[in-house]
Amino acid sequence: MKILNTRIKGLKIIKGKNYYDSRGFFKEIFIKKKLKIHKPIFWCMSKSKKNVLRGLHIQTKNSQEKFVSVVKGKILDVVVDLRKNSKTFGKNFKTILSEKNAKSLLIPAGCAHGFLGIETENIVLYSNNNYRSKISETGILWNDKKLKIRWPKKKFIISKKDKNNPSFTNFCHKNKI
Repeated sequence: MKILNTRIKGLKIIKGKNYYDSRGFFKEIFIKKKLKIHKPIFWCMSKSKKNVLRGLHIQTKNSQEKFVSVVKGKILDVVVDLRKNSKTFGKNFKTILSEKNAKSLLIPAGCAHGFLGIETENIVLYSNNNYRSKISETGILWNDKKLKIRWPKKKFIISKKDKNNPSFTNFCHKNKI
């Protein structure tokens, strides 16, 4: 397992390895002694069809550090730094996570997260270092021009809630960033 830094402080790519044989494969996803900073207490899993776009989600009060890994399929994963004192505030990072490439992300608290399902069936596993708080969950509009996220040109399947997320500017104003 290799841990790679990104241009966003605290955002790490975890490069695992798949071990294949005639039965299928085995993959180590999380090794506590290598990721001492992440203390998961709340685990979630989502299943998404192709072209489902989820996000960009964030917990404003009980912020969460997340560890994200793909169990099945392939996703375009996007992280936006919303930490007001960060040098990369408002910047985004994109990468492909898949069952085949064995990559995971460790996303620091204070960053918004979203992804696009690329394959027919995409199963994503999350561990969080804080519990979900329905009253502090919000998001940012996935296609806000100020964020300059280059999504593939596709017709997306997006929840009503995510379509109504505030713009980056409105989010920052509401949250005094």
